[in-house]
Amino acid sequence: MKPSPQSRPSLIVRRLINPNGTNNILRHGLERRVLSDLYHLLMTMPWSSLIGLVIASFVGMNAVFALGYYLDPGGIENARPGSYADAFFFSVQTMATIGYGKMSPQSAWANFIVCAEAFASLTGVSVITGLVFAKFSRPTARVLFSRVMTVHPRDGVPCLTLRLANERGNHIVEAQLRVVLTRDERTAEGESIRRVYDLPLVRSQNSVFALTWLVVHPITPGSLLYGATPESLAAWNAEFAVSMVGIDGTMSQTVHARHAYHWSDVRWDERFVDIFSIEPDGRRAIDYRRFHDVMPSPRIQPTQEGTSDTG
Repeated sequence: MKPSPQSRPSLIVRRLINPNGTNNILRHGLERRVLSDLYHLLMTMPWSSLIGLVIASFVGMNAVFALGYYLDPGGIENARPGSYADAFFFSVQTMATIGYGKMSPQSAWANFIVCAEAFASLTGVSVITGLVFAKFSRPTARVLFSRVMTVHPRDGVPCLTLRLANERGNHIVEAQLRVVLTRDERTAEGESIRRVYDLPLVRSQNSVFALTWLVVHPITPGSLLYGATPESLAAWNAEFAVSMVGIDGTMSQTVHARHAYHWSDVRWDERFVDIFSIEPDGRRAIDYRRFHDVMPSPRIQPTQEGTSDTG
């Protein structure tokens, strides 16, 4: 007997975008094309995975070529007859072009395997060298995003705020920032859709992004968040995607960073603590140890019309 709809547990919809900006979506029905997307896969995988894959490929290729040498007893001079270990280490010397001079091919079959392995070695070294150089030289931005967003009054206007900082000692020139709101909606025909809206910011551009950047979206009567509450954000299954694009001041190349916030990451009636201070010698200092800290903020006081005073 099937359970009644009332007895079924409510479905918990997970976030669409992970905090680091990657998609949290399962794709069904798409044809997997590993070879055509191999370069993209290798460029995007972590360094630890790439190094592990290179080591596994190196050991695997030597194991295969060693098997070819092993099938020809006596094909390698000074190698112990029937020793797979000697065949494997001879393969390593051949692939790495070491050539200690102790073992050498002495049969036609062994020389044929050496030729094939030499070609595979040249091809593999060229591919790995280009891949490692491209991955190592790819410009990246080290941007620190606050763990939460806050809603609190600023100059009498409720605002949605978040904070980011440049973790490197250089500058990001002509940085541009976008914050988009994604939420579930239903059309007049009853179709359930996911819509994306841009949130206007007080300052969406930064000519020199070197320290910190407080991103502010005023929740005025024209804002999509006007009148929103924690309950309404949960009902929308709201998420906020933040993207930053700029030019690295050191490498003069475009860099980008992204982050995503779930509706549960929004802190109401709280604001970020001040992390700027003046040192005894007069220099300004930033305390990144308190970068993510928030503190209570007074609630916004409504005007006589029931709306916030926007000035």
